[in-house]
Formats: sequence, structure tokens, C-alpha cells
Amino acid sequence: MEYKKAANDKLIAIAGNPNVGKSTLFNNLTGKNQHTGNWPGKTVTSATGYFQTALHSYILVDIPGTYSLMAHSPEEEAARNFLCFGKADAAIVVCDATCLERNLNLVLQTMELVPRVLVCVNLMDEAKRRHIQIDLANLSENLDVPVIGTTARDKKSLYEFTETLDQFIDSRKQSPLCPVTYAPPLESALAILEPLLHKKAHGALPARWLALRLLDTDSELEKEITTYLGQNLSSDPAVCQALSEAWSLLAAAHIQREEMQDLITTGLIRRAEQIYRCSVQEDREYARKNDQKLDRFLTDRRSGYPVMLLLLAFVFWLTITGANYPSRLLSHILFSIQDLLTRLFYLMNAPAWLHDVLVLGAYRVLAWVVSVMLPPMAIFFPLFTLLEDSGYLPRIAYNLDHVFCRCHSCGKQALTMCMGFGCNAAGVTGCRIIDSPRERLIAILTNSFVPCNGRFPTLTALITMFFAGSALGLLSSIGSALLLTGVVLLGVLMTFLTSWLLSRTVLKGIPSSFTLELPPYRKPQVGKVLLRSIFDRTLFVLGRAACAAAPAGILIWSMANIHLGSSSLLSLCAGFLDPVAAWFGLDGVILMAFILGFPANEIVIPIMLMAYLEESVLTEPGSLLALRELLVSHGWTRLTAACTMIFSLLHWPCSTTLLTIHRETGSLKWTFLSFLLPTAAGLILCFLVANIARIFL
Repeated sequence: MEYKKAANDKLIAIAGNPNVGKSTLFNNLTGKNQHTGNWPGKTVTSATGYFQTALHSYILVDIPGTYSLMAHSPEEEAARNFLCFGKADAAIVVCDATCLERNLNLVLQTMELVPRVLVCVNLMDEAKRRHIQIDLANLSENLDVPVIGTTARDKKSLYEFTETLDQFIDSRKQSPLCPVTYAPPLESALAILEPLLHKKAHGALPARWLALRLLDTDSELEKEITTYLGQNLSSDPAVCQALSEAWSLLAAAHIQREEMQDLITTGLIRRAEQIYRCSVQEDREYARKNDQKLDRFLTDRRSGYPVMLLLLAFVFWLTITGANYPSRLLSHILFSIQDLLTRLFYLMNAPAWLHDVLVLGAYRVLAWVVSVMLPPMAIFFPLFTLLEDSGYLPRIAYNLDHVFCRCHSCGKQALTMCMGFGCNAAGVTGCRIIDSPRERLIAILTNSFVPCNGRFPTLTALITMFFAGSALGLLSSIGSALLLTGVVLLGVLMTFLTSWLLSRTVLKGIPSSFTLELPPYRKPQVGKVLLRSIFDRTLFVLGRAACAAAPAGILIWSMANIHLGSSSLLSLCAGFLDPVAAWFGLDGVILMAFILGFPANEIVIPIMLMAYLEESVLTEPGSLLALRELLVSHGWTRLTAACTMIFSLLHWPCSTTLLTIHRETGSLKWTFLSFLLPTAAGLILCFLVANIARIFL
């Protein structure tokens, strides 16, 4: 539910840089009492939570992590706008104790904007481990705002935090009006504007902050300010006159308009540096030597890439071997429920056709998708989140940044590509972290070139049956993982190639630079990682796939049971596609299975079985040996398996992913192109492999 502010509730914004523990603090304070949604008009996630102390009740808003309020991305814009126009009673700025100097930049910007600020220095345990000593009293004196040290992971440390928050709210202490002193020419210009803007804004926004923004000339922010104040300050004659005087003064000091943001940033950085030197003592050599040694190994091109490949193969091996038993168990449970549903329909005297459509069609396909999809996701997503929580994932983005820049795209695409391994729809949503609209589109259009969790069962089964089946036990699973890694590398190479082609054709442009923070290595919180990955990712993705699988089950059952003459509609369609599919090393049944598997890739192999055996319901494959014999008896060879694997890797995204692409881009054109690109790439590659093999083999 969304919280409505009562008369006595205090609305508090929680701000901070990414990776400072802001959300951990929020979650530990609010527990399960939180609401997640999107900012109005933006695809940026917000979270709202409620908690009470002995003295007050609070509504917390966890605004997006940002390095600056000089907005250059949707996240930064959403964070700034809430602090500006959200009418919060106060703001808590969460800082990382291990890199406090950089965090102070955001603290100072927030103090310029928000009248009441509380600074929370988090990760004090990490600072102690790195021999960093922070004088919190001195820091509070220099900032002239309350400062509290916490370890947000440890709920016990939050007792002192809540007491300090209550005292802060009761004290009514205001932040200093001028937390930063800028260069003398800029201060003189501000002195001209501030008194006038104080009268014009009637105290709704700080006059000094308004003066800085007018000089900074951010047109988008000016529109927001005009809407909020109900007047356009830039067009006011008195303000225009004052601005003209201010710019004349700045021009006399040889300061140009395009230099204004740099001048403001320089003032903030210098003040942050002064405060840091007064308040922090750090043994830099001790603090960084271990991380530097590890970074030299993990980010060096000679060692970094092999480590990434071995880690990828290890994750796939764990996913493949770990998912087999729970998948069989879940399948047994779900198909046992099917028998109960059949009895229920019998007791209700329901028509046979209704039972067949809903139970043998919709439910059977749904049960198959859940049993095949859930166990691998329940393994892969926690592993992915552990890598993210430990600090290794940003190192992967750092390693691949050079390659993506050569493709004229953004290094952040590496992170969204990694998310695509779990689910392409989640990867597409993750593209929001890319600031440039052009580069965001490239990342969205190419995300489905890496195989999602739904394609792994097909790829793994074909690899095991036709290429790694001669090995036994552990060797077979390791061989399957290595071959699967090779297939994934093909998808990554196609991502690079397609990104390069798009950046040279329909999405021309120069790659943008971005600041990538390499956070310190941390011991992952395994319990929280498991909960977050299961509830926020696994069940969310599974729910969307299930919504598509049930209607698909009805369609598949209908095609298998509607007959024209002696053949089912499914067989007739497969026969019609057979000549075309042969050009690409496939057959009509394979192509038809992929078409009907559009809602969920997990059901491709069961549909093949259904068509080959001419069954009226979705069929379980049984053992891989029996499945291989069935496929070989219908003309399959290693070439057929290879082409099917290529097409499984490179074909249209599933319905869930396409719907997500349309929601993110708001364009049918880009949604269609995201359908066309991988499909064309897969068909071309299959055609080349099939015909070259026929010539030489």
C-alpha cells in the first residue's frame, strides 16, 4: 500500500551516493512496511516506508542514488526534484565512511537546497577495518549539522540513529544558509540576486540555491521551478535586470556562461576537501593495498578476462547441476496437482472440453514452465546478486568498458547484459542506468542476444545429448558447462557486433564517458541476498512468464486437438514450414516449436515432442537418452542440434521481453527492431552453418 501522510507524520528523504548502504538503512528502519513504485512520468523506481519511534512517526522516501544534484540522468533528476519539490520535513544524507570526501559533495549540495539536513556516516565497521578514523563531532562542527555514525547492516547501531533523528526533529535546527563559499566573483553575483529572489520566491525555495540555478542555466530545471512557484523567474523584469548585472560582473572577471557549472563544482569540491582534512585521519596505504592487489588481478586484461570466463562457466555448472533434482521434484508435485484438478472437474461434472482446455492445456504448460524455470532462476539470481553484493560486478563492467566503447556504446551495457542472463526482460529494465538515450536503445535492442534463463534448458539438453553425452557424471556436467559458456560467448560477440552496426547506422553517435565506481570488496550478506533475489527477481520474473504461459497452453492444446482431415493443425503448420526450415538446418517442427514458444522459451522442447509423437497434450521428455533416440529417429543429426542451438540463442525475444521493451521505449518501431535483429542474425548464421557443413561434410 502507499502511505498517506497524517498530520503528525514527518516526511523524510533519504539521499546518498550509490553503494553507500542507503537502501540497507531504509530497509532496516522500515522492515516490511514499504511501498515500491515509479516516479511520476519517469521510469525510476522509488520506495516509501513507514516506521515509528517513541516520539515520532516517520514516512521515509528512499530517493535514487546520485553523485550530484546537477542532474545528468533520470535518477539524478528524480532525486533532485524530490528534494526540491517533495516538501520533505528534512533530508538524511547517507555517506560511505570509507570514501567520505567524495560523499561530502552531495552533502553540501543538499544543504544548499534543504533547510534541515542530518548526515549519517554509514559503514563505520568498514572504516575501522581500513584504519580510517572519523571525528564525527568535528565533522558535525564543520558542517554545522547533526552527524551520526552507523553500521546499517547491524540493527543495534540504529538505536542511536533513531534517538538522534528524534532529537534532530525536535530541535528544529536549520542547516547553514551558506555551507559553501565560492570564488569571489561568483559570490558577488550571488549577492546581487539573492535578496531579490528571496522576495520573489516567498521562501518556497532557498534564494541562494535559486540564484545558482539561474546562473547555471538548466532549462529543464527552470521549467520545474516555474511550475512549482507558479511564476517564471527568468522572464521577470527585475530578475532579468539583476541577472544582467550579475553576468556583467562575471564577464569582467573573465568567467563565461559555459564555465559556470565547473566553477560551482570547484567550490563544492574544495569545501568538501577542507572538511575532510579536518575530520578524517586515514592510513591510505593500509586501506587500499589489499583491494589494489585484487583489482590488479581482476581488472588486468591478461588475467581479468580468463577469470570472467571461468567464473561464468562455474556459475553455469552450478546452475545446471543444482537445478536438476529440484526441477524433477517440482515437476512431480505440480503434475500431481494436475491429477487433483482432473478429479475436481469430474466431481463438478464439467464438460470434457473445458477440462482439456484448462487442465491439459493452460495448467499443464504453466506447470511445465514453473518446474523448468524456477529452480535455475532460484540458483542463478542469488549467484548474480552475490557477485553484485561482493563488488565484483562493477569490475566486469570495467573490463568490458573498452570493448563497448570500441562499439560506440556504453560500458554500463556490460551490467545490463549480465542481468539478461537471468531474464532478458530484467536486463531491458536495467538499461535505465544508461544515461544516453542512444546508448540505452542500443543496450535494449541487443539484450536478447545473450541467452536468458528460459533458453538454458534447451541449450543444456542439446549440448548434453549431442555433444557432451559421451562423458560420464561430473565430466559430463563440466563439459556441458564449458560448451554452454562457448555458446554464451557467441551471443556476447553478436552483442558487440550488433552494437557496433547500430552505432554506425540507425543509432549513430559518439560513445559517452561515465564514471564507474569500483566499490570496496565486501562480504555478501547471504541471507538478505537470498531473500532479495528470490522475491525481487526470481518470483517477479516467474510471475510474468506464468501470465504468458497459461494462454499459450490453451493455444498449443487447440492446435494439437483441432484436426483438418486426419492431421492436426499443429502437424499441418509444421509440414508447411518444413521446406523453409530446411534451408536453415532445421525442420518444420523445430520452427513451429519456437513460434509457439514465443510466450515462454521453456516449452520449446515439449512442443517438439508433442508434434513428433502427435500427442494431444504436452509431453514430458523423460530421460535425455530416450529423448535423443526420439529426435534421431526423426532425422536429427549433430548439424540439426547445432543449428537448433544457434537459433535458440539468436531468435526473437519472448513476449514478456517485447512487452517490456515497448514499455521502456514507448515505440512500436524499436520493439519491432528488437524482434527483427536477433531473428535475422540467427537465421543468417544457421543458413551459413547448415550450407557450409553440407558442402564439406
